[in-house]
Amino acid sequence: MKTIGYITAAILIFFGVLFIWGSGGQTGGGWTWVATGIVSVGIGFGLIWLASRKPAAGQVEGDTVIKLDLPGQTKIEQMKCRSCGGSLKADNVKMVAGAPIVDCPFCGTTYQLTEEPKW
Repeated sequence: MKTIGYITAAILIFFGVLFIWGSGGQTGGGWTWVATGIVSVGIGFGLIWLASRKPAAGQVEGDTVIKLDLPGQTKIEQMKCRSCGGSLKADNVKMVAGAPIVDCPFCGTTYQLTEEPKW
């Protein structure tokens, strides 16, 4: 979305400057062209400002929410750290590059979760 904003802003600024330059001279449009050019350049810089804003606090750009739809009779077991055996919560598991990574708050160990075969 940022790329589209930057491209649109560049086009608006380009044509705004052309309108301002074209307003001078013998066949120019006069003050209406100047006003149109200024508005176009202003909107272009406004789009650049909007596209370059940082995400709100606590929000990470590109953050993906993964929802899990579990079948009816699913039992969820307590997860424990494989290093120290401390109880882990869902907040201790993050998705990094598509892989679940565990950060143990007790011993500070970081490791990737691996799914054991069910057979």
